[in-house]
Amino acid sequence: MESITTSLFMLLAVVFSGILARALPIALPLPLVQIGLGAAIGNIADLRVVLEPHIFFLLFLPPLLFLDGWRIPKEGLFRDRGTILELALGLVVFTVLGVGLLIHWMIPSMPLAVAFALAAILSPTDPIAVSAIAARVPIPKRLMHILEGESLLNDASGLVCMRFAVAAALTGTFSLVSAFSTFVWLAIAGIAIGVGVTWIIMKAKDYASRRLGEESGSQILISLLIPFGAYLLAEHFHCSGILAAVSAGITMSYAEQSGQALAVTRVRRAAVWDLLQFSLNGIIFVLLGEQLPSIIGKAADALRDAGHHHWIWLPLYVIIINAALAALRFAWVWVSFRFTMYRARRNGSALQNPGWRLIAATSLAGVRGAITLAGILTLPLGMPDGTPFPARDLAIFLATGVIIMSLIAASIGLPYLLKGLKLPQETSNSRQENIARAAAARAAIKAIERKQHEMGQGRSDANLYADAGARLMDLYRERIDGRAKTGENAEFVRHVEEIEHRLRMEGLKAERDELFRLARSRRVSHDLVRKLVREIDLMEARYAH
Repeated sequence: MESITTSLFMLLAVVFSGILARALPIALPLPLVQIGLGAAIGNIADLRVVLEPHIFFLLFLPPLLFLDGWRIPKEGLFRDRGTILELALGLVVFTVLGVGLLIHWMIPSMPLAVAFALAAILSPTDPIAVSAIAARVPIPKRLMHILEGESLLNDASGLVCMRFAVAAALTGTFSLVSAFSTFVWLAIAGIAIGVGVTWIIMKAKDYASRRLGEESGSQILISLLIPFGAYLLAEHFHCSGILAAVSAGITMSYAEQSGQALAVTRVRRAAVWDLLQFSLNGIIFVLLGEQLPSIIGKAADALRDAGHHHWIWLPLYVIIINAALAALRFAWVWVSFRFTMYRARRNGSALQNPGWRLIAATSLAGVRGAITLAGILTLPLGMPDGTPFPARDLAIFLATGVIIMSLIAASIGLPYLLKGLKLPQETSNSRQENIARAAAARAAIKAIERKQHEMGQGRSDANLYADAGARLMDLYRERIDGRAKTGENAEFVRHVEEIEHRLRMEGLKAERDELFRLARSRRVSHDLVRKLVREIDLMEARYAH
């Protein structure tokens, strides 16, 4: 009963944090408000939430990583794959080595393996926090796509590196050859399980829906269970549940292109996932704030054990680690951009020379957030011999401090750096949108012509079907011609409305099928198709009886 009450209290705090963030005279990132609110709750209510690492990891990470993989724009991911891979893989290894060695040098009492584990979990970035910070100054789309792609992949790479470091801390041994072979198994098997689980479930779901009909509630529940199923199955076979959840999300985005789900299912499912994402991210930061007083106390004790007897060393460590993360990221981004330009010149392409503001903005946008917090809280509580895990409380405090400081630095610096920042233009989205809308409209006209003929054939009131179809086809022709759609003022009898409704549903279905076909053939971006399909789904939900 106490755990249920605490969970409800946390959800209430998440709701209140959103209201408080809008009411504050100073614009603060929502995660900072949630951390502050959680700290206030920890001091006043004394909930004493005990976080079991493996349960915490299972509840929070699979759905968040799954949703990232599901919704990330795939075209941006493939177009800037070189830059994204350099940031998501190369920068993670660079960060683990550089920051890990720095932490061990600063705090000799923290074993090198634990320092590497802390550095690994500090490497993933959080684009959700960045977009919340930069709401006042929009982030250029291409930069946001790079940050999203980096975050999707470095979540997995950082957490896998942390897993190796923790294993080394627990066993006291580390073999590079063994680690490489293990990593290959973790990656390949984890990705294969994520893809396989999602593909099998979606095929079975579509088969059952065609045979028995579709019920929105069960469809939404299936989508919620997929990431947990992929994660647990991968962990059962001792491979990466993290990569399984990410690959399951990516597979889900492609499986959705079949267009099998009902419009109302997609609309409701999107709302449920938005709510889940908001709730999980919010609870993570509120829990961080609630744990903050005890984290600070335990970190101070660990610091005294390390030979430092003044509390000033705690914030000093956080500042130094943040500075090291920023410096390493700036250096890596500068080298990465130069390397990208060199490759482009060799291929005969001319790229705009990135200015210092672009490099600084990309570096400062490396904000740490929910994944870092979820990961650091999963450090083992004890060693195999029953002794406490070394420097666990200090590591949690340092990760917490880095999250808070990176949020503050980005909230101050990003609006200045992003103001008026120009990036190479995206592939003409407006042209793609015009092509997609026109193709969908032509498909709808053909479907309506076929359906009205089928419905009116041999009927005495066939002219009603012809009139209703003509009105709808005129709307689609106006869309193709680019003319504004005019409102319909005439009042039709119920029979005519029913005819028009059925034809309209047929046209919307044809539009959606054509958009999914364009997505499968890669003629338009997944992001654009998702936007247009959502418009059609909302229209279908509006007109459905």
